[in-house]
Amino acid sequence: MTTTATAPQLNPKAAEFLAKKVHKLLIGADWKDAASGKTFKTTNPATGEVLGVVAEGDKADVDAAVKAARAAYEGAWSKVSPSERGKLLNRLADLVEKNAEELAQLETLDNGKIIGEAMKGDLPLCADLLRYYAGWTTKISGETTPVSVPYYPGAKFLHYTVREPLGVVGAIIPWNFPLLMAVERLAPVLACGNALVLKPAEQTPLSALRLGELCLEAGIPAGVVNVVPGFGATAGAALAAHMDVDKISFTGSTDTGREVVKASAGNLKKVSLELGGKSPNIVFEDADLDAAARGMFMGIFYNQGQTCSAGSRVFVHESKFEAMVGALAERAKKIRQGPGLDPQSKMGPLVSEVQMNRVLGYVESGKKEGAKVLAGGERASGPLANGWFVQPTVFTEVKDSMRIAQEEIFGPVVAVMPFKDEAEVLARANGTPYGLVAGVWTKDIKKAFRMAQGLKAGVVWLNCYQFVDAAAPWGGTKQSGYGREKGPDAVHAYTQVKSVWVDLN
Repeated sequence: MTTTATAPQLNPKAAEFLAKKVHKLLIGADWKDAASGKTFKTTNPATGEVLGVVAEGDKADVDAAVKAARAAYEGAWSKVSPSERGKLLNRLADLVEKNAEELAQLETLDNGKIIGEAMKGDLPLCADLLRYYAGWTTKISGETTPVSVPYYPGAKFLHYTVREPLGVVGAIIPWNFPLLMAVERLAPVLACGNALVLKPAEQTPLSALRLGELCLEAGIPAGVVNVVPGFGATAGAALAAHMDVDKISFTGSTDTGREVVKASAGNLKKVSLELGGKSPNIVFEDADLDAAARGMFMGIFYNQGQTCSAGSRVFVHESKFEAMVGALAERAKKIRQGPGLDPQSKMGPLVSEVQMNRVLGYVESGKKEGAKVLAGGERASGPLANGWFVQPTVFTEVKDSMRIAQEEIFGPVVAVMPFKDEAEVLARANGTPYGLVAGVWTKDIKKAFRMAQGLKAGVVWLNCYQFVDAAAPWGGTKQSGYGREKGPDAVHAYTQVKSVWVDLN
């Protein structure tokens, strides 16, 4: 039996949204059942309670969504001016801000994150992304080029370039920041004049569906944004392989990213990948240790450690190691875990039972390989036993070869290791297949710049950690993927250059 999660402080609009019998697919102008008639349940990870029933899209639904997107792209959307596209994105930003509490609560209930992180972090950045790319719509331009044509002496030509939209973009987004990742794709995709088919993660489909409603309310033409919840092996695979999709933007695991690349080969569609990470957070002996302690804590325990940028490998200079690892462990022991809607909670559950068991499997692996648990190391019990809670866990006596030091855990588990000098820690920091982000804590500006130059990562934070902005490009190196979201780079990622020659002879 389906039950609706409620809480004394639940926003009326959130309660109304959750009360729907079935959350349907958005295809074109219509909210539709899946062609197969299949549905799946989405649950509250804090309690195991069913939040709602969602239509389960698959290949047939993806085909219909792509057809609707293509029709909109070549029809009504192509007639909307750049200025009007900007106005529509700003209108959507207004609606996101107006409905921020509702959206944050849906995110908290479906994902498990604490309400403060959703309200103070995710929602403001969503609105900012929409406004940032609204400003770009009238600034996507080409160049004139002084061409010479040396094999045609004396000839005169006018040469210029234009940036044009790609067409239909498919976005496959993860469950750790469901609304934020949806907006991160939608904003530049639409700003550049493309149409979108969005496949949210099956664990967290609700906020993306609500975003689809807001897109229609904002006046974005039907078919420009389509939302097809479903499973990766069906809906996601169909979208990645679709012959009429011009680009796929994917955020998720490295293994799945490889499958996306393979699937894209049929029509050689463009691909952007933001994949896994095993990010180093490095604390030198001359760092502001109070600030570094806060950065270590935020780096690994933000969003229950379910971030691709989690600082899951902390390196501390040997002269400060015992004090720093002890302080981190004590802070971890004091974290108040609980349901995300409880304003007293400082850490929520993991997104699903599957993810909880995966993280606990890594914890057991660390124990078996000889690492020492200083804090946590177990599933939370007592009043939290029905949810997917894992205690914030701090490991020491970790070797670089251990699984907990090499593989992405995607949970509140950190390996803290000592180092002797700059050269050693740089080599160890770069010693995984990943290269998404890195953090460095030092008062020596030359050392900071040397480390920033030497670290193989797409983003390096110096004396800070876990900061992002709509204007700052985001993406990784090595097996953390390729391509960039956010900033001007996303404008380039969702457009293509056309070269035009005019004979003036």
